[in-house]
This record gives sequence, C-alpha cells and structure tokens, in this order.
Amino acid sequence: MRRSFALIAASALLLAGCASQQLKGTVDLGLVIERASGHVTLVNTSTRKAYDRIEGLGDLSHASAVYSRDGRYAYIFGRDGGLTKIDLLQARIVKRVIQAGNSIGGSISQDGRIVVAQNYAPGGIKAFDAETLELLSEVPAEYAPGKFSKVVGLADAQGHKFAYALFEGDEIWVTDFSNPRQPTTQRFPAGNQPYDGLVTPDGRYFMAGLYGEDGVALLDLWQPEKGTRKILEGYGRGQEKLPVFKMPHLRGWSMAQGKAYLPAIGRHEVLVVDGTSWKEVGRIPVKGQPVFVMARPDGRQIWVNFAFPDYSEIQVIDTLTGKVVKTLAPGKAVLHMEFTPRGEQVWVSARDDNKVVIYDTATFEKIGEILAQAPSGIFFASRAARIGF
Repeated sequence: MRRSFALIAASALLLAGCASQQLKGTVDLGLVIERASGHVTLVNTSTRKAYDRIEGLGDLSHASAVYSRDGRYAYIFGRDGGLTKIDLLQARIVKRVIQAGNSIGGSISQDGRIVVAQNYAPGGIKAFDAETLELLSEVPAEYAPGKFSKVVGLADAQGHKFAYALFEGDEIWVTDFSNPRQPTTQRFPAGNQPYDGLVTPDGRYFMAGLYGEDGVALLDLWQPEKGTRKILEGYGRGQEKLPVFKMPHLRGWSMAQGKAYLPAIGRHEVLVVDGTSWKEVGRIPVKGQPVFVMARPDGRQIWVNFAFPDYSEIQVIDTLTGKVVKTLAPGKAVLHMEFTPRGEQVWVSARDDNKVVIYDTATFEKIGEILAQAPSGIFFASRAARIGF
C-alpha cells in the first residue's frame, strides 16, 4: 500500500512538473518574421499573444517558413541563403546552415522528410534531410549551356515531387526526389519570364504567372505528359500597364469556391478564373496593384493587400457577390496576411508601424495587436497539413 501511495505521489509530482512547463500543442502556434533584425517572434493564435522571440536568423527580407508534419519545427528560408530549423515548443534554433548566396523561399515534401530551398544565386534548388539539414542533392537551374536562372514559385506536389519556375529560363520544372540523392527532373516550356505560382489544394495543377507577357502557364501534375498550356492569353491586350512596384511572390494566390483568384500584375484588378475550364469569368476592381490575394479557409472571403503607394490598406472581396465589401487600414506598409486554421481571425503585418494587427473576419473588428520589429511574413503551424504550402 505504501508503495502504491509512493507511485501516486511521484506521478503527481511529474504531472505538476509538466504543468509548470506550460505544455502546449502546436496547431495554434506560429511565427512572425522580423525582417530587419533577424528575429522571429513566436505566437499563439488562441491567446493572440507572443510567447517567445528567437534571434540570430540572418537576413530575413522576403523570408518564408514551412513546417514539419507535426507542426513542431519550422524551417525558415532567409534571403542570405540561410536555412534555419527552429523548435516552436522549446523556442530555440535547432540548426542553421548557409546553403546559397541569395535565396527566396522553399518547401517540404509530402512525407515531411525532405526540405527543398529555391535559390536566386546560384540558380537552382537544393534538398536537405529534414531531421539533420544534411545536403542530399541539388538541381542547378541550367536551362542552356552555361546559363542559369533564378528559381521562383517552388511548391510541393504529391509524392516526392516539387514544381517550380525558371524566371530567365522561361520554363517550369518538376523534380522528383523519390531517390533524394539522385533526383530526376522534367522540363516544360512556360512562356516569357514565369515569376510565381500556385498549386491547387488537391495538388493537381501548378500555375505560374508570366511577367514578360499576358497570360498564365498551367501544368496538370497528374498528366504532365500533356505539357503546359496558357490561360488568360488575351488579358490586357492593347492596354498600357502601370509601373510594377512589387511582384506577387511566395505563392500568394488562392482557390475558393471552385475558382482561382489571381493578382493582375500592373493593374488594379483581381482576376477570377474557373477552376474547371480555366477560362476567365470575372475581373474585380480593387484599390491598387494586388500582391497577396488570400482566401479565408472556407472560401467565402478574399483578402487583398497592395503594392506601393496603396500598401497601407487591405480590401475584402465577398466571393458570393464578387465585390469588395470592406476596406481596412491596419497600418503603414502591409506586407502579409495569414488566417487562423478555421478562418475566424486574420493576422496582418504592418511593417512600418512595427505591429501585427488581428481582425475578426466576420465583423472586421480589430481584436488584437502584437508588437514586432518591422514584421513581414506570418506563418502558422497549421500550414503543415496543407499541400502546396
């Protein structure tokens, strides 16, 4: 009997110790990139508060993050070529490597075992072991003898495949890392200067916008042997474009209610494309040149931010009516938006006001604010469960 009581007491002490460590799950965690200082702020979307801050991540301009399958680890891709693995529960850097001279973004495989970085210089992609960050292989973006391209729009697809665009190479490549040390690559013509893209939520289609011409390149990843085709070829024909102040990037396009919502480069419009026929079905006038066109998880709303000089406001589109229903002014230099997993909140970074503003998406009321130094990208751990993120 005494031994039983001793075991119970020991168990109680153990549980008390766990409680004192404030154990938490990972689905409602996330991070905010502080681009100017090389920090990330760790946040809890349920409490709407920051719970820690990590330093020493290098140049974080245009930095992005992906997550391990369990949401515990974030892999952050810095502009200086840094790839950093952080532990959201222990709030620490697990490992950091410098893998390139100039990098913008990356992705993680469907099984969570391979992290892939896309690079501007030297052009190409590199695959790393997600556990150790050991370099497994690399695919130089050599589109012609001695000619290398920036890689943009990298997205994970089903299996061990990744799709991405070669900006100078005018191509879309799909690389299969089934054998991570000996990957194989398929090449497809895309059009003039493909710059960023979207993988549909079912993983079937990869789209890349074309900066050098009107149109979008579309590749069916389930039937790649059919090659790419261009959609929206006639958009903007004969019209003079406005100066482009900021390019859409980091796959900030959306699918909602069976339609694709795409930023119109050099124009004050959001394009609406049917997700079956891939034909244009609408154009929605907006305040400025759209950068991120983000769908609330249920697809009822599209939130849009803009390039300079309209980058202190955001607009909300109702997908039922196809019209702007709300304009908000979160602060100076809005750079990114992120929805909570079920879409009841949206978090908005206002870089020049050093804050993240939190809105209720049903009422559009401001419900919170978090201080951060020059915040840019916001990435929640719920991304771990989504393909193409």
